[in-house]
Amino acid sequence: MVVGISDYIFVLAGNPNVGKSTVFNQLTGLKQHTGNWAGKTVSLATGEFQRKNDKIRIVDLPGSYSIFPDSPEEEITSDYIKNGEYGCVVIVADATSLERNLNLILQILGITEKVVLCLNFMDEIKRKGIEIDIDELSLQLGIPVVAVSARHNKGINKLMDTAIKVADGTIKTFINTAVTGLFRDEKLNDIQISEKISVISKRIADVCIGNRGQVYGSLDRKFDKILLSPITGIPMMLVMFALVFWLTAYGANYPGKLLTFVFDLIRDGLYNLLVYINTPDVIISIIIDGIYTTVSWVVSVMLPPALIFFPMFALLEDSGILPRFAFNLDRCFSKVGTNGKQALTMLMGFGCNVCGVMGCRIIKSKKERLCAVVTNSFIPCNGRLPTLIALAGIFFCGTSGIAGSFKVTLVLLMLLVLAVIITLGVSFVFTKIYHSEDSGCFILELPPYRKPQIKKTILLSLKDKVLYVLSRAVMVSIPAGVVIWVLSNVEINDIFLMTYISNALQGVASVIGVDGVIITALILSFPANEIFIPIMIMAYSSSSILMEYSSLESLGIMLENNGWTQLTAVLVMILCLFHFPCFTTCVSIKKETGSILWSFISVIVPMVTGLFICFIVNQLMQLFA
Repeated sequence: MVVGISDYIFVLAGNPNVGKSTVFNQLTGLKQHTGNWAGKTVSLATGEFQRKNDKIRIVDLPGSYSIFPDSPEEEITSDYIKNGEYGCVVIVADATSLERNLNLILQILGITEKVVLCLNFMDEIKRKGIEIDIDELSLQLGIPVVAVSARHNKGINKLMDTAIKVADGTIKTFINTAVTGLFRDEKLNDIQISEKISVISKRIADVCIGNRGQVYGSLDRKFDKILLSPITGIPMMLVMFALVFWLTAYGANYPGKLLTFVFDLIRDGLYNLLVYINTPDVIISIIIDGIYTTVSWVVSVMLPPALIFFPMFALLEDSGILPRFAFNLDRCFSKVGTNGKQALTMLMGFGCNVCGVMGCRIIKSKKERLCAVVTNSFIPCNGRLPTLIALAGIFFCGTSGIAGSFKVTLVLLMLLVLAVIITLGVSFVFTKIYHSEDSGCFILELPPYRKPQIKKTILLSLKDKVLYVLSRAVMVSIPAGVVIWVLSNVEINDIFLMTYISNALQGVASVIGVDGVIITALILSFPANEIFIPIMIMAYSSSSILMEYSSLESLGIMLENNGWTQLTAVLVMILCLFHFPCFTTCVSIKKETGSILWSFISVIVPMVTGLFICFIVNQLMQLFA
């Protein structure tokens, strides 16, 4: 948040998914993420910019359907409009759904007349044949109305000029007495006011909007008959995820090899530099064998799939497809005591569970919000996907070629289905144990299908997701590299500390069908899930440094030489899938829940779940062996 003295303070308000964040980005250049997903913004975003001689501050409020709050984000919006300091409220409305947007517009006009209406998506109403009489709309509301197309940066300058004139009184707005009278009537409650405002909204829409039947086009209906169908919706969701997984698994091979080559060159240069400046051998070993090797492994393993996965996922989101997946899953989640908002947070958690945990803010019910937080790590993050891809390729699918990548995709899809099933099961148990009467409902505004802004979406996903996750992983892996170096180089009675730990865990590990090295690697990968495989390799090879292999074939040979079978691979993939959240996610859980206890529970639940499933699978395999 930018703090300073501004000549003007403008507030952006509006329903979810109307393009507020896009308007914000066009004005401030802060490049806040703008997904085609209702409820994306769940906290205030503030930025400043200079316009001629004026310093302007913009406050982007969370998307809201009403100033009578029914969720945390609506409460933030309502409180700020009622009590915040600002010169003008800029209400961003979707021109293709104006009648629905009018409810919030009129409610805000019941609080303040310092309002400008930003009518967004004007390019789409032309395509859909909708007609809006802007002058009549302005007359009905008593405020200026500015037509814009924020995605194409059209009308933004006029919008700011108008807002400045409203704020300084150059443009006079008038109080809509029909609405303010409702707010002053002490006999009316919030529901009654909302109902009467809906009547006024419909009357204004009838006067100002033509060809409203075209808002939801025939092509949209055809797509929704497929994607929202109880029969075809889930299969289509799996097909699209399969495509994303396949592109990730197949495409990540090439940049991964390049990064490994580059990091080897940098390693040699760094080593020579340290030797040249007479650095002690111990310090060289810590820097090269501990910190550098850990960081380079994390980057070379995590970055290639991230470069593919995040942009692909962002394109699904921007096109309007992803929210429909959550709608389909609502049927399943409602049966276990939660609702489809948990599915939304699961989808947010793909690639990085931190995003999923933060997304849980949109869930009003405390019980359901905590359930979503605790189970969010069941969805594999970008740190675990490379491990799952590698083990699937080595033991089940082959390690090269298109055919192998298709098989890996199938395995990943099966793991995804398993993760959803277990999430539903754990959610059912959670809602039965956690005694609370509060419950939420799932109201999802399905956005229209839109052609994604491919270039802009990819660039923003690289900046907002890839760089964020990568920087977080690097910062965490630096101290982790030091710890791993100590465990691998410090001896007690001629036995490394790493060996002590793995031997101590051997008993527990054997019960679930794995060994102590695997459990040790899982525990030590708490700072960053990406370092699981290199820790395991280091322990197996009794090496004092993190090791990497030039190919999956050589890694497979090493694992088989240490007693790995297909059953071992299955059990380790289950443990990786139901891995406790990483350190950064735990910090986010503490921040979101305000409780160390719930952070602890969020670690224990997935860990116990993974161990229990492994125990059952191992016993069944032993029984039928």
